[in-house]
Amino acid sequence: MSSSPITQPPVAPGTTATRGDDESDAAFESSHESPPGNAESGGSYAEHQDQGDSDDDGYVYHPAQEHADVTGNDDDDEEEDYDDEDEHDDEDDEDDQDYFDGSGGLEFELVIDELAPGAHDDEDDDDDDPNEPGNALQRRILQIIRGGGGRAHLGSQQLLALIQGHNVDDIDDDDDYWEPPRRMRPGYVPAFPKVPSEQGRKLMESGVFGAFDLREPDSKKKRLTRRLLDRELGLGDRTEQKTNLALMAQQMIPSSKPEMVIHYDDPVCCGQFSDDGNFFYACGKDFKVRMYDTSNPYNWTHYKTVRYPFGQWTLTDADLSPDNKWLAYTSLTSQVCFAPTDPNDTGDPYTLDLAGGMVRQGWRDAFPIFSIRFSGDGRTLVAGTGADSIVVYDIERREPLYNVEGHDNDVNAVCFADKQSPHILYSGSDDCTIKVWDTRSMSSRREAGAFVGHMEGLTYIDSKGDGRYILSNGKDQSMKLWDLRMAMSTADVERLDATKPTARRRYQYDYRFAEYHDYMWQPHPHDNSLVTFRGHKVQRTLIRCHFSPPGSTNSRYVYSGSYDGFVYVWNLDATIAAKIDVKSVTEGLRIPGYTPAARRREWMTLVRDVGWHPNAPLLVASSWNGPTMNAGTATLHSYNENDVDEAEPGMGLSVNEKIQPDEGLFNWRGLRGFMDDDDDDFF
Repeated sequence: MSSSPITQPPVAPGTTATRGDDESDAAFESSHESPPGNAESGGSYAEHQDQGDSDDDGYVYHPAQEHADVTGNDDDDEEEDYDDEDEHDDEDDEDDQDYFDGSGGLEFELVIDELAPGAHDDEDDDDDDPNEPGNALQRRILQIIRGGGGRAHLGSQQLLALIQGHNVDDIDDDDDYWEPPRRMRPGYVPAFPKVPSEQGRKLMESGVFGAFDLREPDSKKKRLTRRLLDRELGLGDRTEQKTNLALMAQQMIPSSKPEMVIHYDDPVCCGQFSDDGNFFYACGKDFKVRMYDTSNPYNWTHYKTVRYPFGQWTLTDADLSPDNKWLAYTSLTSQVCFAPTDPNDTGDPYTLDLAGGMVRQGWRDAFPIFSIRFSGDGRTLVAGTGADSIVVYDIERREPLYNVEGHDNDVNAVCFADKQSPHILYSGSDDCTIKVWDTRSMSSRREAGAFVGHMEGLTYIDSKGDGRYILSNGKDQSMKLWDLRMAMSTADVERLDATKPTARRRYQYDYRFAEYHDYMWQPHPHDNSLVTFRGHKVQRTLIRCHFSPPGSTNSRYVYSGSYDGFVYVWNLDATIAAKIDVKSVTEGLRIPGYTPAARRREWMTLVRDVGWHPNAPLLVASSWNGPTMNAGTATLHSYNENDVDEAEPGMGLSVNEKIQPDEGLFNWRGLRGFMDDDDDDFF
């Protein structure tokens, strides 16, 4: 393992890097203010971040949406009068019936009470400011839906757009901009990629993704107990024994019943193990990173908590240096915090400004960082930013090497292709593309290749670490596997105009609030991915996906978190190998602000990140929880064939962030269904 280049406090010449002090406390407290939003869909910094707390009425405030409501164009509010009302009534009834038939039987009733001229509404406040967002929105809705003679002229597509929060000025109910063609309306099932995937099956049989025994059909796979017996008896030759051990590892997928549930007061944004499995970190929306000693994966110890002293909105990403001595973590600013993982070093974190110290104070003048990664030699950082750019930063020289605007939208994820090489890297963006870069030629500001196939923006990318395979998650509710050898050249991208299918989408899908329906999906005409995985939900936030580790799973699987509260594990042929239920094991937990009114609302769990232990059959799901998802958990799931566990402590131990048992965090309506009578002593 290479030595870390950060042998001293990384203070750049001048003021590029600073050491935090007590004065940062006030800055940290003030940093909890939400960042201002941008009204443009798909291009705002806030679009990719966690949502604010909700009130008991279910209204979720979002700066970008509020800004859009206030600044909407009011110049063309007048509705067209219809001369032939009877004819249009018949057409509207027919269109509405078509939409009703394809929408699952949903009906909407809009009731508007109007006052007679001069009348006074007792519920109105005389001091209401007509310029307030809420009043402006009410006026806007009334202007749109009012018609002559008290009749409302609002078609089905305009009503749907209004409910989804979109501008309906330019939407004609006869126009198919909002309503897809009849073959793609609700109820239509598009031709999704075939499952099982033939290409994925070939990858499984090739041995690149773990051992595969062609002599054992899927219907006659040996049970784990039989494989253990074969191992103890020493059956087979050396090759067969090695294959048997690999197949044993593949069968030990963690189960839904948790070993332990760690509770946090805020949502957990990401959590991962170190490459050796001795360390785990969890990043929270409260700008704190908790560090745990996991040298015994079934007996954790919390030993340190560090914070981002001037964060904006939330922590966005974190990464360990190759020697595990430093943890880099980021927020919506251009500064990266470095915290030593040594438990004896209790000082504040150091910071490096990836903008090179050339920006003015304030996050508006810098750029937010969505993703950060160390190179394999630990000498370089690469970051994906909200300025549509990829930043390559030299840690030893403490200066940016390149800042390339390589995408047409936010760069949500970056990673190196090979853990041993700092040269080839990938970037994934909201412009729906993955681009391949060679750091030795980035001065030309042109990518070496590209992948296209996602129809919505990317939320995360992960490299297998072999310099060849890459995995991506997209807002089109799909995960894709790519091969570097199949990357499209820059010339081919331009010749085929390969980004055109996603440059002008016929509908506007806002993954923060809206549901993604199957009829919205359509294949990319130039898709150069190997395998497409579906079934999970990529909504509300930038949900992550990963390759399973070679040690504990023999590299057999790919997996992802999901908005529906599950961890999805796939075989390489796109068939689902397992679904780990995180929502059920966290439902009903006692969290801050969990009032009786909140209990009447639906419990929600979103799994944002999943870390699989490199050596043990155990994974950790980092989640958001609660009716408004304003709390968090990290649930430890291990392989267990049965629900009965005789180990000490018993399964389902409920602890706080410092791994201290706390019965006050547990509600008997939740995990009770997963627990046995013998486990009661452990709460």
